[in-house]
Amino acid sequence: MTAPLAPAPAHSVPPVAAAVLPVLPRPGGAQFEAVLKSGAYMPLTQFGVISVSGDDAATFLHGQLTSDTQHLDAANARLAGYCSPKGRLLASFLVWRDSEAIRLLVSKDVQAAVQKRLSMFVLRAKAKLSDASADLLAVGLAGDVRAALGGIFDVIPDGVHVKVDGPFGSLIRVPDAEARLRYLWIGPRAEVEAQLPALDSKLVRVSPAVWDWLDIRAGEPRITGPVTEQFVPQMVNFDVLGGVNFRKGCYPGQEIVARSQYRGTIKRRTALANVTGETLSVAAGTELFHSADPGQPCGMVVNVASAPAGGVDVLAEIKLVALEGGSVHLGAADGPALRFLPLPYAWPTEV
Repeated sequence: MTAPLAPAPAHSVPPVAAAVLPVLPRPGGAQFEAVLKSGAYMPLTQFGVISVSGDDAATFLHGQLTSDTQHLDAANARLAGYCSPKGRLLASFLVWRDSEAIRLLVSKDVQAAVQKRLSMFVLRAKAKLSDASADLLAVGLAGDVRAALGGIFDVIPDGVHVKVDGPFGSLIRVPDAEARLRYLWIGPRAEVEAQLPALDSKLVRVSPAVWDWLDIRAGEPRITGPVTEQFVPQMVNFDVLGGVNFRKGCYPGQEIVARSQYRGTIKRRTALANVTGETLSVAAGTELFHSADPGQPCGMVVNVASAPAGGVDVLAEIKLVALEGGSVHLGAADGPALRFLPLPYAWPTEV
């Protein structure tokens, strides 16, 4: 069974065309140290927020995204993907409810195109999509930050993807990275900005590039412009991370995603690695090559961020067989070699 995908023939639906995110400079060592040894916060300029309001907002999104939005309550957030009819991810989101709407936190470079595409499928549903990025500010907090957050929120969420609301917005616990706590604070921009000076006496303000590194170390891929329509959700571990609900109803690409899951055809996964280079030269979408098969790519860089010890850390989608021996290289078979690192979670055993 497939969901209705479009109000017009498929060829009339434009592809998701991404803007270009600025390359963030390498953070200084003291910024990484603040996260690892004390606590830090960072306004997250690399994200935008789509708001979906109206009586049918949850039902509409339920028929479009890989996660269950009909049963999403105010106390939880969840990951979700938005796929093409071929089951390839056009975007990834963190989804939550607040008192006004369902919110989708998304990479800013794909936001406008994805919002436009989703809007084409609203049809007669009572749902309206809008860009809330100017009104809301997202702030990441990592490390020893609970005491500082206690001055803003009465309750601090303990479980991953648990959400609490307060007078200054919503606070969501997200997966730990490097055994450090992480939280997302999203609220009205003016009110959040007014609270930030109080954090400066308790936490170190660092570059949003540090958050990109923490996301990579948490093993949580993010779909950005250079990798749209490249991956079925399982290729970027979304099934492991709770970003796909295999019991829900149909959505674009659902048959392909389900077939990959139940026929044991997942032969590619996303791994964590470090590689020599800088974010200007190592980019999402760069192909990977195996030493034993230099003529064709064996994978692709999904996300990249400057690493504290030098070089860059990457999340790399790769053929599982390529991890069994030999070496994997960036850009060409004689390019820099990837040094693979353990993810903070295990892949399921394929049958």
